[in-house]
Order: sequence, then C-alpha cells, then structure tokens
Amino acid sequence: MATQLSNPYRGFRFQLEISGIQVAAFSEATIPDSTIETVEYREGTDPVYKRSLSGLSTYGKLSLKKGLTDSMELYNWHQLVAAQGSTAKGAQKNISLILLDAGGAAKARWNVINAWPSKYESTGLNAASSDVMVETFELTIEYMTRVT
Repeated sequence: MATQLSNPYRGFRFQLEISGIQVAAFSEATIPDSTIETVEYREGTDPVYKRSLSGLSTYGKLSLKKGLTDSMELYNWHQLVAAQGSTAKGAQKNISLILLDAGGAAKARWNVINAWPSKYESTGLNAASSDVMVETFELTIEYMTRVT
C-alpha cells in the first residue's frame, strides 16, 4: 500500500508569540538559519586522511516586519537594549514562530531563545507614495529549536 503524500504548508499564515509583548500582527518573519561549523582533525599517526568533526553551532538573525502603528512596545524594547545592553533585565525574550495551516491549526513551531533587538529600521517618508510604513526589527538570538 502506498503512503499518501501531503502538500507542503504555505508560509503566508503564521503567528508570533513574544514573551511580555503584545503585538497584533507581523507581515513578515524570517526563520534564522542554523550552521554547525566543521573542525578538521588529523591524528599524527595518520599520514593521509583528516577527519571532519562537528564544531560550534551558530544562528542567523531573526527579522520581523510589521506595519507602523501607535504601539511602541517593540521600539521601547529596542531602546532598552540601546540604553542598557542586551543583558539588562527584560532585554532578552523568548519568541515562538508558529506556522498555521489553511484552517488555522498550528502545524510547525520554532522556539527562539534569548532574542534581543540589534537593529531597527523603518521605511522612508515619501509624499508621492501611498505605501504602508513598515518597521523592521532584526533580532540576535542565542539559539533556536523546531519543536513540531
């Protein structure tokens, strides 16, 4: 009996949970990359071959984009880090990125641990444009895991 293939999920329906911050919606969120360094090792008795061993893990940045509103919570978080550093109380927060299926059920979750805003950016002002103002927050993270 053949196994039934399921269609992959689409990336346009998602939620974010940021500990201690209430934000209505994000238009875009990146999932940070994860890289495991390779360490080359050669024993003195082996004249020909090197072995590759796993080294330290590194994680990319988490980027969040949302329309500019009256809410100052994310910007104030960025300002806390700018004034007091990433080790200040409340500066590091845990975040969950949750992918939803077409019916709104959670299908995949990435937990981001000890994130803090390292960059803030906003779209420019242009009198000839009717585009929505967008804020971008780039977050440095300690590590990330996919739990479902």
